[in-house]
Amino acid sequence: MQVKTKALVISALKYQEKSLIVKCFTRSDGVKSYFVPNAFSARKSQQKMGYFQPLTLLDIEATHKNQGKLEYFKEVRIAQPYMSLPTNVVKSSIVLFLSEVLHHCIQEEEKNEPFFDYLETALLWLDSHEEVANFHLILLLGMTRFLGFYPDISQQDAPFFELTEGVFTHYHAVSCLSEHETVLFKKLLSLKLTGDTKCFVSAERQLLLKVLMDYYAFHLDGFRRPKSLEVLGEVFS
Repeated sequence: MQVKTKALVISALKYQEKSLIVKCFTRSDGVKSYFVPNAFSARKSQQKMGYFQPLTLLDIEATHKNQGKLEYFKEVRIAQPYMSLPTNVVKSSIVLFLSEVLHHCIQEEEKNEPFFDYLETALLWLDSHEEVANFHLILLLGMTRFLGFYPDISQQDAPFFELTEGVFTHYHAVSCLSEHETVLFKKLLSLKLTGDTKCFVSAERQLLLKVLMDYYAFHLDGFRRPKSLEVLGEVFS
């Protein structure tokens, strides 16, 4: 089946000497993996590699056989060139971290157009704004809406947040955040991308990032903390 769709690059793995296996989140078909032969050949190799950097937004034409095997691109174009993500150290660290998170949490070969649109809008916002200290926290929380475990805020006045059920509670259990952590988590729940970037100090961001990684681990089988987590911590320290 021939398809034309937008795609978000999640990862690119070198195969043998000259080829790539590229994992994408496509708008039309969810997660797909593509074989790119001769990606490292001398002819236009830099251009080809530029297409497959983490979280690059592509317009693709591809052949989807839907047999559980690698698919093939017919044509690839950059849909929206990023202006600042490749060169800004903070933003590129965020992108690397988020690509690892997405690699572990998006598995289904099922289309999820609202999730794709959410990620596309968020990444274009990141590319065009400078106050981005809370971006990764807001995005990680927002992604849980599409992954199926957004917090139940119906009892948000309760002093503790329980991670396994994703609810606020009056009773402190082993799987609950502390009162201090819950206060920070509630503040994050109310935050928008255009909100006050100075509402958290560095230590609070680090704590919230740990909380979110724990929350993901509770709700996603096989979720692994990204290797770039430590790098991101250093960037925002």
